[in-house]
Amino acid sequence: MLEPFSVSFESLNLFSIFPMLIAICGAILILVVDMCLKSVNKQLYTMLAILFLGLDLGYIMFFSIDGMQRAFFDLILVDGVALIGQLIILIAAILFVPLTLSYNKFHEFQYSEYYALFLLMCAGFQFMVSSDHLIVIFLGLETSSLALYALIAMHNRATAFEAAIKYFTMGALSAGCFAFGAMLLYAASGHLDLMGMKAILETNSYQPSYLVLGGVVFFIASLGFKASLVPFHTWTPDVYEGSNSFLAGFMSIVPKIAVLVVAIRIFSFFMDIVWVHNVFYLLIVLTITLPNLVALVQKDVKRMLAYSSISHAGFAFSAILIGGTQAYSALFVYWILFLFTNLGIFSMLWISRTKEQMWDKRYDHSYEKFSGLIRLCPLAAVIMGLFMFSLAGIPPFSVFWGKVYLMSVAMNNGYLFLVIVMVLNSAIAAYYYLKLVVYMFLKDPLISDGNIYLQNATLPLKIVVGIATLYVCLSVFFVDGLLLGIFGLVGSSAL
Repeated sequence: MLEPFSVSFESLNLFSIFPMLIAICGAILILVVDMCLKSVNKQLYTMLAILFLGLDLGYIMFFSIDGMQRAFFDLILVDGVALIGQLIILIAAILFVPLTLSYNKFHEFQYSEYYALFLLMCAGFQFMVSSDHLIVIFLGLETSSLALYALIAMHNRATAFEAAIKYFTMGALSAGCFAFGAMLLYAASGHLDLMGMKAILETNSYQPSYLVLGGVVFFIASLGFKASLVPFHTWTPDVYEGSNSFLAGFMSIVPKIAVLVVAIRIFSFFMDIVWVHNVFYLLIVLTITLPNLVALVQKDVKRMLAYSSISHAGFAFSAILIGGTQAYSALFVYWILFLFTNLGIFSMLWISRTKEQMWDKRYDHSYEKFSGLIRLCPLAAVIMGLFMFSLAGIPPFSVFWGKVYLMSVAMNNGYLFLVIVMVLNSAIAAYYYLKLVVYMFLKDPLISDGNIYLQNATLPLKIVVGIATLYVCLSVFFVDGLLLGIFGLVGSSAL
């Protein structure tokens, strides 16, 4: 006679998913408040979103972890990499959400659904980084992606609809590739959890080879679409252009760190296969180089930043190619430094956003828009210049230290050619970053009213820009401590 199946509360370890539950409960509460209070000030939704994201972040920061913990029949994995990934996701979300409190009242920010979808998207990304089971990763990926499609479309412009449809199409293709990859590797190993899969495939010397080959190729394509690796990057500039600057900046950071964590978990053991290593090497060199060349001829600052973010993703993925605790630690340090720089520059674009197309019929942020900005609004010009110097990797600003750590790890592991590619592309990138500086400081202004560049500069936006500016300028003083802390967390992970 079969014994009754029982599950103890302790074995589920519900506390491991409390962060995601906090975000989901926040989304539900916002919808309930909207149903009950029809005339409420829409800024309340922003405050509620920040409150629940803050609670989520606070719980993770004080979450005691000893090595790693599993929950829900081993579907959830809470280790150092999961905690770092969630911290980056939530810090970025908390800093980007106040940008909705702009002076100009844009269409999408008047709906409670926008903030509910934003919280659900964050919960989806948290599930992605907190599991090594392919089904849970897939569910988190699709939850976050479906919410993000809707958020882009809510911008209510023709370019936004086009961007949402294009992103949805690419996202559906990415999801299909992920599902096929999981199916093939399950057929090869009999496991959907990566630890079990690794044990079986290593024992069988990665046989049958055709199933492993197909599974890895599908995963490279799937994660390549989500992280906008070349040649899967073509959707990125159009989606960034169609989205508002708030959401474009968020997309340049959060979805990519979630994909990076998933890529670390999946490819940490496949990288031992020679052809996987070589294919990854080629994709990373192309991803670092090609977008830099295309960015040179862009006429819009936001599209330039889109190609820039693709190149930076190539830099970050080089850590996965190299492998090891030092490389992964350098990756997270690099992305945290990149987070604050991109937060700052996209916030400045958002502050200067106007509803009228004054400088260009197509682009919101053409280079001509910022001509002579130093004469019209000196403080804005100086701040934007600092962010451009940081993205260009000019010392002592933040992204420089991230590149130095990545290059040093690559050099220590014998990747001399990769270091040369990184150095050359940093020099190329400096041209199009400093192009904006030239327009701001050396060109004559096209208008006489400098106040138009500060149309959306409410107090919350000024605070966000101030935080980003201080971090970019003072990162030299705490980057070593950040690296040591991340190194300890990564070392405790199940990699």
